[in-house]
Amino acid sequence: MRMRPVRLNAATASLFIVGSSCFVLGSVPAYSDAVGGVGDALTYFVGSIFFTSASYLQLLQAQTPAMTDVDESGQHVPQPVTLWRRRPDDRGWLAAITQFAGTLFFNMSTLAALVQNASVQAQDRRVWRPDAVGSTLFLVSSVFGILAVGSLWSWRPRSLPWTVAWLNMVGSIFFMASALASYVLPGTGDTLDERLAVAGTLLGALCFLAGAVLMFPAWRRAVRQRRVRPAPERQESE
Repeated sequence: MRMRPVRLNAATASLFIVGSSCFVLGSVPAYSDAVGGVGDALTYFVGSIFFTSASYLQLLQAQTPAMTDVDESGQHVPQPVTLWRRRPDDRGWLAAITQFAGTLFFNMSTLAALVQNASVQAQDRRVWRPDAVGSTLFLVSSVFGILAVGSLWSWRPRSLPWTVAWLNMVGSIFFMASALASYVLPGTGDTLDERLAVAGTLLGALCFLAGAVLMFPAWRRAVRQRRVRPAPERQESE
């Protein structure tokens, strides 16, 4: 399979934008009231599918250097895509593979949330636990993402990759806060903190949305700054 690097990046960013928008929409109380519990849960599930699709494309980028190491002209040249390759020494790949795993857990939790009138035990086992694991994996992925562009203590607000990495980190923190607040108390069946759960999802999704939008200018800046590689000189035959 061959793809143009610029199109792969655009597809990844676009899918993240749609997925994040679904989570933002699902977190708006007025929307939830309008579509009902099932409609709201379905919105989250659809958003999680877009998240997973985008995350897989980002994994393809991370394990195919030819998809990112291009200049302005090379970004339009179709390149072979590596469908699977372990790169444990590459922090960008570690961020991508960990994020992809996290999205799969979100698929499970949002799908399980479609079941109505589930018992408290079932909600904690099938919805809350995968949500907590997915949020944890997102946090780990965000750490790898920051390390891929610098260090945890660097301050580079003019760098778009740095900004995107930290937006993802803040978004992951909000998602974790939402996951913890979503725990269903066994004794009463009430959510630990409903307001925090909704606010955490909303703010986290907004951070992911902003990071996804910035992937477009970050790409354009990167290919502009990358020097064009001269063609190898041919040796004249004697």
